[in-house]
Amino acid sequence: MCGRLTLRTPTSALTAFFSGLQFSQRAFRFNICPTQPVLCVRQEKSSQLEAVDLRWGLIPSWTKVTKVGMGLINARSETAATKPSFRNALQHRRCLIIADGFYEWKKNGATKQPFYICRKDQRPFCLAGLWDSWQDENQPTQAPLETCTVLTTSANKFMAPIHDRMPVFLEPVQFENWLDTSNQLSESIQPMLSPLQTDSLQAYPVSTLVNRPGNDSEECIAHSNEPIQQNLF
Repeated sequence: MCGRLTLRTPTSALTAFFSGLQFSQRAFRFNICPTQPVLCVRQEKSSQLEAVDLRWGLIPSWTKVTKVGMGLINARSETAATKPSFRNALQHRRCLIIADGFYEWKKNGATKQPFYICRKDQRPFCLAGLWDSWQDENQPTQAPLETCTVLTTSANKFMAPIHDRMPVFLEPVQFENWLDTSNQLSESIQPMLSPLQTDSLQAYPVSTLVNRPGNDSEECIAHSNEPIQQNLF
C-alpha cells in the first residue's frame, strides 16, 4: 500500500529532473493524502509531455459513485490488466506520479509505527500511475474530474520488514515507454512493474503526526522513537 506522499523538491529542481518540462510554483508538501492533488506527468495527444495535478484516488469514467475514488488510491500491478477499474487506464492512460518520499505503517502487535521512506540522496522519483477522467452526468457543463492511482507491487528486501507491498518505481530510461500509450503490449509494460532492484532508499520511524491529514509540516518527516499508534485515518 502507498497511502501518503511528500513533495518538497524545489520547482527548479523538478524542471531540471525532467529536462526542461515546466512546472508551476508549488508549496512544499509533507503529508499528501488521498483525495488531494498529486503532481503527475502524462503524455498529451500531441505526444508532448505535460505536468498536471490529479486528484489522488482513481474514479473510473464509467462509475456513478464518486466516493469510489477514496478506495482506489492504489492498484495492484499484478491484476491491473484484468480489473475493470484499471484495465482501460493501463492501456490508454498511464502517468508518472512525482514524489520525493512516502510513508508506510509497520504493524507491531496492536499498534502501527509510521516510517518515512525516501531516496538516500533526497532526489525526487517517479511512481507508476494510472489516471482517468470522470464526468458527472448530472453536471454536463462542469469540467471533468481527473484522478489517479499509484500502482503497487510486492515488497523488495528493503521494504519487506516494514510492509509486504511497495509502490512501483520507474527509472528515467523507462519514462518514455511508460508514457507512450500507443504501446499497449503487456510484454512491454509488465516488466516495468517489478519491485525496485536498487539500494537507493532509506527508511526511518516518524511520529504519528502524519496520521492526521491536517498535519502538513516538516515535523511529519522528523525522526521519532515515540511509542505508537491507534488508527491511520
